[in-house]
Amino acid sequence: MRYTDVTIVLPTYNEGKNIGRLIARITGDYPGIRVIVADDGSKDGTLDEARRAAKRNGNVSFFDRSKRGLEKGLTGSAVDGILKSRTKFAIVMDADFQHPPEKIGSIIEALRDGNRLVVAVREAVPGWEAHRKAISKLLIVVGYVVLVIRGKARCSDIFSGYFGVERRFFSDTYKNNKSRFVGNGYKILFDLLKCIDGTYRVEEVPFTFNVRAAGKSKASATHVAALVKSFFS
Repeated sequence: MRYTDVTIVLPTYNEGKNIGRLIARITGDYPGIRVIVADDGSKDGTLDEARRAAKRNGNVSFFDRSKRGLEKGLTGSAVDGILKSRTKFAIVMDADFQHPPEKIGSIIEALRDGNRLVVAVREAVPGWEAHRKAISKLLIVVGYVVLVIRGKARCSDIFSGYFGVERRFFSDTYKNNKSRFVGNGYKILFDLLKCIDGTYRVEEVPFTFNVRAAGKSKASATHVAALVKSFFS
């Protein structure tokens, strides 16, 4: 099977220890698939790894957002990556192997079945500290309430960073709702859901959230503040 109708968007910041292996895994498992690395100014050789991958495979491309004067943030990186893609579908995922590449096939299958938005939902998160789990649950409840009050689309994991979307559907939605996307935030799916009518049914694919393969988590108080901002945008 060929996957020429799909682009994988990888927003990165200091993922030099993971990105090369991940790209090799994705392009090896899904022939013809395209990969875009949207880097936020990494200092650990992430872009060097992406360059090497691009030389080996013409379906891999990258760009350094820090040299374009763009606002830093995972959401901004993901948006840029999706808009730069030219395939029918785009899938956003983390570059640290916490999002298992083997689920890409299930997401693609659901997209090809006619779903414009497919979310990989975390059914298990092993190894999470109690305080992180408590904070996450609290924020999810608040976010869910925001979506219900506004009459917007919902799914069982509204903060998932692993999802597939029909590119034109995303492009049109973003174009008409730019102010609702918090570029320096890290919950692009939530920003997208805020722009979709509540009658729309979001397709789901369950997965187990893996332990980070290498590198450090980027989660911080700044990210929480950006999410709170997103609640009101």
